Amino acid sequence: MSTPKVEIYTKAFCGFCVRAKRLLDEKGVDYAEYDISMGGEKRDEMMQRKPDAMTVPQIFVDDQAIGGSDDLAALERDGKLDALLGL
Repeated sequence: MSTPKVEIYTKAFCGFCVRAKRLLDEKGVDYAEYDISMGGEKRDEMMQRKPDAMTVPQIFVDDQAIGGSDDLAALERDGKLDALLGL
């Protein structure tokens, strides 16, 4: 099984972003982090990928929108996160 590509869009001083990254770190998952605090190309990219995204973090696994920190935590709680992450 190949390792999925994990991406997370974040902003500075975002507690939910810290919480999501901590969970990924605890699982030993490599991820690409895009800081969109100042807007720019990556914010535009996030909005193209998930037009209804109004908050950060926004997490993608193999280009599938997972949602935010609460959604990631719910996957973990339901026992579905490891399979999604290829663990």
